[in-house]
Amino acid sequence: MRPAVIELENVRTSFTMPGGERTDVLDIPGFILAEGEECALEGQSGSGKSTLLHVISGILRPDSGRVVIAGHDITRLSEARRDRVRADTLGLVFQQFNLLPGFTALENVLVAMSFGSAKPDRWRAADLLASVGLSHRLHHKPAELSIGQQQRVAVARALANRPRAILADEPTASVDAAHQQQVIDLLRTTCAEQGVALLVVTHAAEVARQFPRRLRLEDFNRAAAHA
Repeated sequence: MRPAVIELENVRTSFTMPGGERTDVLDIPGFILAEGEECALEGQSGSGKSTLLHVISGILRPDSGRVVIAGHDITRLSEARRDRVRADTLGLVFQQFNLLPGFTALENVLVAMSFGSAKPDRWRAADLLASVGLSHRLHHKPAELSIGQQQRVAVARALANRPRAILADEPTASVDAAHQQQVIDLLRTTCAEQGVALLVVTHAAEVARQFPRRLRLEDFNRAAAHA
């Protein structure tokens, strides 16, 4: 059995509503993503998908439980240490890409590298962009790129620090139907080539059914199941 890259144990998260009452968003007895594994996580709006990604990445600390990323229980770390673990071990692909508009494709990847433990590597950044078909677009800014090309920069940026896992939040939400399959193929192929685990959060059944492991958040998040 392959070792775990991400492991959640008895994770609970709740929010205070405007009226003052507490509402459970996550109540997860256990979840594991193994090295090199590809998993699609489905869930309807409000099921806690984005909250789960924030907890896994250390952006949000859960109320209780363990969140172990590449051997580090990030719930026990300071904010600075959580940021470093996230930069070194996880790559994030956002719905809206979040590229820096004043920077070229190459510079966007180099900026991501600056948050990790290793020095920014211009040759690796260029190689990553070439691996996603953008060797001819290194010096173009996001406004000069198509939506599909921006998505490719986002994937290259997520791989910048040699992460153990990629977390992709609704990666097809911001592209038209004609390019949705290209995005999924790009993520799966690139992660397989790099030996990186992939967790894709989606509400689209046509996306989820392509993955060897397919889960519904409601099936293991007791808070969503009881909502």
